[in-house]
Amino acid sequence: MNLLKKRALVTGGAVRIGRAIADALTAEGAEVIVHFQTSEKEADAFWPNIMQADLNDPTQCETLIERAGEEFGLIDILINNAAVFHQTSLMDSTHETMHAELQPNLFAPLALIRGFAKQGIGGKIINLLDQRITGYDTTCVPYLISKKGLEELTKIAAIDLAPSITVNSVAPGATLPPPRKKGNLAKESAGTIPLGKRPEPKEIAEAVLYLLKADSVTGQTLFVDGGQNLLRVDRSDLLFT
Repeated sequence: MNLLKKRALVTGGAVRIGRAIADALTAEGAEVIVHFQTSEKEADAFWPNIMQADLNDPTQCETLIERAGEEFGLIDILINNAAVFHQTSLMDSTHETMHAELQPNLFAPLALIRGFAKQGIGGKIINLLDQRITGYDTTCVPYLISKKGLEELTKIAAIDLAPSITVNSVAPGATLPPPRKKGNLAKESAGTIPLGKRPEPKEIAEAVLYLLKADSVTGQTLFVDGGQNLLRVDRSDLLFT
């Protein structure tokens, strides 16, 4: 796909990795629509086209693509970047804690993918995963299950939506520390990285661009993690403080 003048919706695009992806798409000539939940100040400071939606609300997830289409025009590219992360062990994983991560991390992308496909114009979808999906990190059970589920959804959607829509994913390694927000006090140890460095947000954005331009690639996950996924470490022995 030539990205020039293509319309792209980036969830969680106002900050962190989402912003790097939005910047990279803009540099390629795409018209970027930045979704935000609470980062209105950051979104409004950098982007002319912004949309607010709470991905914890199923109704807002179901209508976001339609709203974007009505306000800005049909969407050619969907980047499911927004996610939440909490350090929650198996024994602390209740219905509430599971749903708190499954809804924004898995159910919201599912609703957005369905809304995107209903437009009937084809296009490209990229889901943001996590290098943890190759292992069994017992320190963040709801999060890991949500990302493993999104990996499977990527493959299922790639088959079901072909040939008009490609669906791929990018799995970053430890890139930025978790945001310091109330109720999320985790500080992640990067662990062992074979290449000896954390990936940078711009490198993840470059992987997204590659998959958007690769018209013969679908159902694939591109790891940008310095080789960390190859170790298949369960990470339960790594410290989170």
